[in-house]
Amino acid sequence: MNKPVRVRFAPSPTGPLHIGGVRTALFNYLFAKKHKGTFVLRIEDTDQNRYVEGAEDYIVESLNWCGIPFDEGVGKNEKFGPYRQSERKHLYKQYADELIEKGHAYYAFDTSETLDFHRKDHEAKGKTFIYNWHNRLKLSNSLSLSAEETKAKLDAGEDYVIRFKSPQDETLHLKDIIRGDIKIDTNVLDDKVLFKSDGMPTYHLANIVDDHLMEISHVIRGEEWLPSLALHYQLYDAFGWDAPEFAHLPLILKPTGKGKLSKRDGDKLGFPVFPLEWTDPKTGDVSRGYKEDGYFADAMINFLSFLGWNPGTEQEIFNLDELINAFSLERVSKSGAQFDPDKIKWFNHHYMQEQDNHDLAISFQDLRAELKEIDAQYIEMVIALIKERATFVSDFWDLSHFFFVTPKEFDEKASKKAIKEDTADILSKVKELINGVEDFTVDNLQTTVKGWITSNEIGFGKVMMPLRLALVGALQGPDVFDIIYMIGKAETLKRIDHLITLN
Repeated sequence: MNKPVRVRFAPSPTGPLHIGGVRTALFNYLFAKKHKGTFVLRIEDTDQNRYVEGAEDYIVESLNWCGIPFDEGVGKNEKFGPYRQSERKHLYKQYADELIEKGHAYYAFDTSETLDFHRKDHEAKGKTFIYNWHNRLKLSNSLSLSAEETKAKLDAGEDYVIRFKSPQDETLHLKDIIRGDIKIDTNVLDDKVLFKSDGMPTYHLANIVDDHLMEISHVIRGEEWLPSLALHYQLYDAFGWDAPEFAHLPLILKPTGKGKLSKRDGDKLGFPVFPLEWTDPKTGDVSRGYKEDGYFADAMINFLSFLGWNPGTEQEIFNLDELINAFSLERVSKSGAQFDPDKIKWFNHHYMQEQDNHDLAISFQDLRAELKEIDAQYIEMVIALIKERATFVSDFWDLSHFFFVTPKEFDEKASKKAIKEDTADILSKVKELINGVEDFTVDNLQTTVKGWITSNEIGFGKVMMPLRLALVGALQGPDVFDIIYMIGKAETLKRIDHLITLN
């Protein structure tokens, strides 16, 4: 790579950033950092009709939460600004005019009604209407009209578009880092609209001009843009500019593996498809986000990195620095990547174990009003005992409520299993033993109770099951002696008494 690596993520602010967009941003970020390059955020808001208030801020907040912030963009290191296309619209007309002067583009005056007629006429004959070399001289444009007629229409202020003049009978040889060599017959290409008389460029012209002016070295984008590659290559050639290298990422597929992942799939199967919660400013509808659902950003990034890429090893857990070092576009797959909601939970469970217990305790307290007045250090100790069984902070209460609240009732199935005729006598003796432990540590409690069980040749289940039931209300939870130590002697004895009284 001779020139500095500069990549861009260029979303449209038409709604919340989809998980597929996050994956595209991530791969751009990893590639940039791997090659000591620059990750640019450009906001492609030329379609003002679809612009959604708050969407741009949402995109920036999402990248920041994911830990992949942009290096250059709106409000940051504005070396090639502005970075919103709507603020760059004064730039594009001159480039459209240049293409006309060079014979690579032309004015077209066809009305939407005329084009609609041709489309329907072709459909009726079982054909597809394509505006290109085989019919453009029969339509209303500066190629079929005289220079005088064209000037008269322009002077009269008639609506027009500027179309690219795609060549006839040529074969384009395109390169893609992921897809390899691609051959395209130009006869099947249509003359795409580049510019409209309202002064706004289409995506194609604005995209190419901006990438050139911002010195983008690599365009890493979704597979849906692959059909545009031929036009984009031709535009670079028409301007006489060096094209960047292209890489088209595979689609993210539904969990079934059939079709592109959509918001409906998430709604139907109960998982988010957006990084952060999103409230639609028009309808007030709220869409779930990975952050608010309790996922860690590291887990989401690790999971997304494997959607279409693999390191070529058995390693699955990567922190961001490791991903940067391992990442290469050559190891990105051509085929679609199946989204697995269970796999991201697996990653989240792993990253749960790596979280600082103090931070988790704060998050846990924020979730439960019952914990507001409880010492944070005690909550941290509880979390240390239960988090290996948790995937989300929201799992903590079910796993640990008995550390904070005395069980009022006992699980019916567990009671039948644990309570026998002699249970009350056994628990009375255990209560004496616990009461007699002066140096109240987990080891001393365990040695005392287990020693008594062994010396009296009682089955461990006959003692430990009802003891757990008394403490927890069910046959679950961490080690019994950890629970006794944590809740303290007085509370332990009270809970054993409660079970004895009921039985």
